[in-house]
Amino acid sequence: MSFNTRLQTLADEALTIGKACNEGANADYIPFLASVPADLCAVSMACCDGTVIHSGDHDYGFALESISKVCSMSLAMEQKGAELVREKIGAEPTGLPFNSVMALTVHQDKPLTPLVNAGAMSTVSFLDAPDKESRWQMILDFQRKMMSHNIRLSDEVNTSEQETNFHNRAIAWLLYAAGNCFSDPMDACEVYTRQCSTLVSCDDLATLGGTLANGGVNPVTKEQVISPDNIGPILAEMTMEGMYDYSGDWAYLVGLPGKSGVGGGVVAVVPGRMAIAGFSPPLDEAGNSVRAMKMIRHIANNLNFNVYRPC
Repeated sequence: MSFNTRLQTLADEALTIGKACNEGANADYIPFLASVPADLCAVSMACCDGTVIHSGDHDYGFALESISKVCSMSLAMEQKGAELVREKIGAEPTGLPFNSVMALTVHQDKPLTPLVNAGAMSTVSFLDAPDKESRWQMILDFQRKMMSHNIRLSDEVNTSEQETNFHNRAIAWLLYAAGNCFSDPMDACEVYTRQCSTLVSCDDLATLGGTLANGGVNPVTKEQVISPDNIGPILAEMTMEGMYDYSGDWAYLVGLPGKSGVGGGVVAVVPGRMAIAGFSPPLDEAGNSVRAMKMIRHIANNLNFNVYRPC
């Protein structure tokens, strides 16, 4: 059996496991996400040689949500350097939910990591851009470079989120008051909300992870998107905070840097080899897709892909 055949077999097995799971529920605090069919399910893998393996609803467009934080963080590191991003925003897990105000209060209004809402808005504000629209366009362009040119803003998702993002607006003002928001806070909040509102497929998400696995080179387009020097810091951030409050358990059970979003996507990176992405809307209490985690774990464990386990 060839390796690609084995990957396809594992993808099909994982899909069966995912579809058999009835746990979790769609995010309901954003009206659009509550309306996405809960039975959608997909798994995709993007290898460093450009091979893409998938099963299920792999071409369905879903909201990128918090996985967009990886893109804006990566862009900030490309512009400013990883060390300056760590100094200004942080590289520590908060130990609290991704939208926590208490986490800011406890840590003197410093967000600690670009992978929570406060840190993501701080990251957006930190980018070199002359105005709000330029800032948004550079983020969208970078998402496309990490995934594909098919990435687009969903007006429906964006409107649904902009009309309900009062909590994030409050966080943005707290950041600004403490000197940790580096542009107009409402502009930063609006652009952050837009970056969460782009539509991606499971194949796109696997390609995002594949770009990180492949030393910053998009495995499909072959474009060098991210400096190899920034890959280690990016994957470290994903390990510490990428799966919200489940990040420690994810490292323990799967052993791969990962990132989830409340749109139902999860991506895990196997450095130097490939990325595994899963999608299905029902989430656990932390905000991670229950089926996507099960599917990725099945594939990663069967291939012995664990960065903490000796070969």
